Amino acid sequence: EDATGRYISPFHDIPIYADAGKNVFNMVVEVPRWTNAKMEIATKDPLNPIKQDVKKGKLRYVANVFPHKGYIWNYGAIPQTWEDPGHKDENTGCCGDNDPIDVCEIGSKVCSRGEVIKVKVLGTLALIDEGETDWKIIAINVEDPEAGNYNDISDVRRMKPGYLEATVDWFKRYKVPDGKPENQFAFNGEFKDKDFAVNVIKSTHEHWKALIAKKTDGGEINCTNLTVSDSPFCCSQECAKATVDAALPCKAANPIPPEVDKWFYYQKN
Repeated sequence: EDATGRYISPFHDIPIYADAGKNVFNMVVEVPRWTNAKMEIATKDPLNPIKQDVKKGKLRYVANVFPHKGYIWNYGAIPQTWEDPGHKDENTGCCGDNDPIDVCEIGSKVCSRGEVIKVKVLGTLALIDEGETDWKIIAINVEDPEAGNYNDISDVRRMKPGYLEATVDWFKRYKVPDGKPENQFAFNGEFKDKDFAVNVIKSTHEHWKALIAKKTDGGEINCTNLTVSDSPFCCSQECAKATVDAALPCKAANPIPPEVDKWFYYQKN
């Protein structure tokens, strides 16, 4: 629900821009910093609620790969963007990962899950995740006390020494405890600057527009929305309420398994 209690999809109904003139974007926080539960916008469910990912029947948690505790930024997505799995990225040579574009927010506040914050984009990292392009936008909350000091990726390197290197290390190794190989990157793991990142976001916004207008086949993606009036998937509040009412009631939350607090140590390749 939005602030007025109206139903919305966090994927489709929150505007991409908080301030288009200044390239300030909205970000939906899926995972607060230092937490481990792999929460994400459920792109295939009606109204796209934020849910915990499930793999092989078990709730997914990201491992603590020393020295990292859970996610090392507030992690989330920019709404109204889509990395099209049918589009080969000209920069990476790989197709998109079928999700909204991901954001690592580096401000000092630990955000809340589901919070929508306004972010200033600083740069991007091109993760190649199991053969798919998975852009990671580096951004800072515009309300952070130090936001005025950050205008490009070079400012992160200067003001937070070691953080970008830790970010590459995190994404390289976070799947290793699951028995998977280290992840790869385009551009040899080099970060691209703000202008490059903003262009990537705008490109994924165009792919989302084609998706929501049914000009691209989204496969299993659920495009039901309440605000994109020219979309064939647009529905009423009554329709959305019926969808919510028909959903299974939430059960009590499972306790966090003790193994989530385990640390993994291994020699870097």
